[in-house]
Amino acid sequence: MIEAYAVADVRAVEDLARADLPEGELMQRASRGLAEVVLARLADAGHRRTGEPRVVVLAGRGDNGGDALWAAAHLAHSEVAVGVVTLGRPAAGDGDDADTARAAALEAGAVVLDGDDRAAGEQATALLAEADLVVDGLLGIGGRPGLRDDARRLVDAVPDDAWVLAVDLPSGADPAGESLPDDLAAQVIADETVTFSLVKPVHLLPATEAAVGRLTVVDIGLEDDGAGEGGALQRSGARPVVERLTYDDVRGLWPVPDAHSDKYSRGVVGVVAGSVQYPGAAVLSVLGALGAGPGMIRYLGPSDVQWLVHQRAPEVVTAAGRVQAWVIGSGFDLGSGESVGADALAQRERAHEALASDLPVLVDAGALELVDRLSGRDAPTLLTPHAGELARLLSTLRGEDVDRRAVEAAPLAHARDAARRTGATVLLKGSTTLVVDPDDGVPVRAQRDAPAWVATAGAGDVLGGLCGTLLAAGLAPRDAGSLGALVHGVAADRASAGGPLRILDLAAEVGPAVRSLLSR
Repeated sequence: MIEAYAVADVRAVEDLARADLPEGELMQRASRGLAEVVLARLADAGHRRTGEPRVVVLAGRGDNGGDALWAAAHLAHSEVAVGVVTLGRPAAGDGDDADTARAAALEAGAVVLDGDDRAAGEQATALLAEADLVVDGLLGIGGRPGLRDDARRLVDAVPDDAWVLAVDLPSGADPAGESLPDDLAAQVIADETVTFSLVKPVHLLPATEAAVGRLTVVDIGLEDDGAGEGGALQRSGARPVVERLTYDDVRGLWPVPDAHSDKYSRGVVGVVAGSVQYPGAAVLSVLGALGAGPGMIRYLGPSDVQWLVHQRAPEVVTAAGRVQAWVIGSGFDLGSGESVGADALAQRERAHEALASDLPVLVDAGALELVDRLSGRDAPTLLTPHAGELARLLSTLRGEDVDRRAVEAAPLAHARDAARRTGATVLLKGSTTLVVDPDDGVPVRAQRDAPAWVATAGAGDVLGGLCGTLLAAGLAPRDAGSLGALVHGVAADRASAGGPLRILDLAAEVGPAVRSLLSR
């Protein structure tokens, strides 16, 4: 599992570590690790380390600027042609001043320009124009979203084909990972971000992760002091605020049957989905559930839709009976007033009965309109909206219009609000899927496992069925949602193989994806 820590906790951990180390040692560890990553990327690209500077380091005022400046000195000592542009006075480590780091870079052969000097502005722009790799050390975790004009001018001068490697986080990104800057152009979009020992929320949350690019973690000894006494992280008592399941977590969470299992102990999933208008939602929900390996599926819906379900899944039972978790809402057409048909009324009643039960329920799509039925519900409940559905849900809960764009700009804050107001776990679908517990003290889960090709109709239906099987097997909503999102993403990746995919192919890959993950 990948765990991310709040900025305040990271600072406390670093302060504990510094207290036990020689002055400046922590920064030297970080800068050496950063330089090693740069050298590896240059080797990957086959660059020749001769001639004019091909690596340009942008060094700001904080510790990140200090890391970047010292890394420039290490790179120059390694015979890399390095140029440095400074903004302000970068920190150079405890007990050292910025002049020490600057002098070290100059002595090693780096070209160093003062970005605050207007006369050097053209030289800096020319330096950047020739860069193969740019190290972004302008802002660190103490920065605010967005870039000042002087920093933005430098960032705008970075060539499109240069590899942009951010130090700790892309400058201008929100360190907390909560929101986008007001001006989307006022942040660095990195190809890679190098962070030190501890992952931060900015690296995993949807508002900022796309700007992070590839995440590389360099160990600087915050978790293990090498003496067997536990590192600064353990001594600090800090707890993660964001988590991400990895492939290696699947074996410990997936409900694997044993010799004593039967169809009821494995879990019976009740699916109330689809309509005459949207029959495919029922088929896809059922196939998603089947791929995850339930003991049985009961599908309840219009007879015409039952017929379609049976064409794809003859093992599905369409008679009422014992159920251990419900999946409701995909493909609902509940209508209103006189437009409500008999089938829609029947689906609504089935959804009401599921929400009135003491069984786990996954609520998707059209059933999210039944939010009034969540009041007082104590049984495990997992809501699975996309951004537009969450905006409509919050509009109902708040009694005021909530725009989809507001949800997309600050997805975690809106998902948290919905979780608090409903008492349910909220799975907010997106390129990075959030799973948010109603208890603010429980770490948010953030999964990013699927290719962009999966953004197509029907993907959420398969996800709902898959997560429903995990609920029926006894997993808590938070685990069912995040584990389901991971497997769904792996199945999508297998079905896509780098190109377009059909959702039926995704559903067919759920079982093989589980098998592959369990055999790791």
